[in-house]
Amino acid sequence: MLNEQTVTKMQEMKLLGMARVFEELMGKPEHSDLTHDEFVGLLVDAEATSRENRKMQRLLREAKLKQQACLEDIDYRQPRGLHKQTLLELSTCQWLGNHQNILISGATGTGKTFIACAIGNRVCRAGYSVFYTRAPRLFNTLFQARADGSYLKYLSKLARFNLMIIDDLGLSPMNEVERKDFLEIVEDRNLTASLIISSQVPVKDWYQLIGDPTIADAICDRLLHNAYKIELKGESLRKTDKQLEINPEKK
Repeated sequence: MLNEQTVTKMQEMKLLGMARVFEELMGKPEHSDLTHDEFVGLLVDAEATSRENRKMQRLLREAKLKQQACLEDIDYRQPRGLHKQTLLELSTCQWLGNHQNILISGATGTGKTFIACAIGNRVCRAGYSVFYTRAPRLFNTLFQARADGSYLKYLSKLARFNLMIIDDLGLSPMNEVERKDFLEIVEDRNLTASLIISSQVPVKDWYQLIGDPTIADAICDRLLHNAYKIELKGESLRKTDKQLEINPEKK
């Protein structure tokens, strides 16, 4: 009876990992061989692990990554200018602590979104907050925020994330409002947080994409400084994967 009350109190206190392991240990006669220090140590370790797992699941849920991607699943078989050593460096998340950006460019189907989401997944698992969005949706949301008076509040919300992923930048040339919004986002995160940006447009052409020379210079100066650049080449992976299915001996 006392053990049941103890478990109930642990659950009420949100000590879910501790409660689970306490029940498991009390159901095993061999637990009596544990010293008090060992018994308490097991409970504390279980609670710490449980909290880390819950935090990771929360971060992944809030990130709303478009694809369930992992760095371990990235395909290096196709010659598309993707270097495994670069991805290994990014997997350490040291670049995040240094507030560096990652700029991914390449044609449709070369895996830009998958790579961005895989890095985002790794960042979440390292305990950092991530926000994923596509550029058209981002600019549309900011436009609506201007209209309802929540613009500054929304910008502040975006600035709090350790990593922001902006996918599909440059599907159409930026208008005056969009480039000013983009500058605000880049400025808010300059030297304080990181960005991952993917685009079909090569990085060297982002000045033309942004449009206004003064704003483009301000944005690119902040984005490109000490950034990782991943330039993907080759055919769409959707085509090559289909060819491999038809001709498996080419693997």
